[in-house]
Order: sequence, then structure tokens, then C-alpha cells
Amino acid sequence: MTGTVRLRAALPRDVKAIRDLVAPYAESRILLAKELVGYYEAIQEFVVAEGEDGEVLGCGALHVMWSDLAEVRTLAVHPDHRRTGVGHSLLIALLDRARALGLARVFCLTFEVDFFASHGFRAIAGTPVDPEVFAELLRSHDDGVAEFLDLAHVKPNTLGNTRMLIDLSPR
Repeated sequence: MTGTVRLRAALPRDVKAIRDLVAPYAESRILLAKELVGYYEAIQEFVVAEGEDGEVLGCGALHVMWSDLAEVRTLAVHPDHRRTGVGHSLLIALLDRARALGLARVFCLTFEVDFFASHGFRAIAGTPVDPEVFAELLRSHDDGVAEFLDLAHVKPNTLGNTRMLIDLSPR
């Protein structure tokens, strides 16, 4: 990593920096854009990477979806700091957070297949939950859950994404 980067739980004061990090990726349809209020509501899910000067260089969120399942969301690194280890550090922190919560699996929708595969994720087809859980998740109003369920109304946002999953349970 270039310089000193510190990971920490995101704070409400980081929301505008997170939105600004995500914006170019959302414009390219790589990440889903959120309204500012959506970032505030989800701030406790986020981890940020902060440079020596306090600038937010990257972010990522872990969204719990079910008793054994979470999704890595909104993993974004400032373009000037890509390929410096910031994304790797953020993903490891999010996976550690999932383990601390006792979750067995973590899901993502991504264009960065090689990056996630290098961390143990594998491409999957379909939705890796049983029909009862699927029916419960249908009740969610969250766009990310709709993406996870592969619902038709979010198809334009995920065109080309690869569905990936990592199993965190002990072998």
C-alpha cells in the first residue's frame, strides 16, 4: 500500500466522501447509486480506508441478509489508489466482520471477478438460499436484496455482473 492507510468504521461525517467515491462507479453502472439518505441509514455497515491526511480513499459495506448470509456491497476505491492494496484490506475487514457475526457465507455481485476470486469467492448460478428463505427475502424493500434474488425489476442495474459467494464456515 502506498503511504499509511487506516481502516475504521465509517462515521456519518464520511457519507459525502463515500457518495463521491461511488459516483463514478455508479455512472458507469458498476455500482448502484444510493440517495444520500440511504448512505446515512446504512453507515453502520461501512468500513472506510483513510489516508494519512484523513481523506477517505476507499469504502465497503457488509449487509446482513439472513442468519447465515451477508453481502459485500459498495466496495469502492478512489481511482488514484486502485491496485495499492486498499481494496484488499477493505474486503478482508468485511470478511472478518462477517466471521465475527457468525455468518457462514458472503455473497457479492461484481464485475471484478478476478479480485474476488483471489480472495476465495467462486462464481455461482442462481440464488443460494432455500425456497423458504427466498420467500422471506422477497419481503425486503432493499434494492440489493432484489439484486441478490435476481428479480426482473433490477436487471438493468446488474447486466453483466457475476454472482459470487465465499463459504466462511470452518472446514
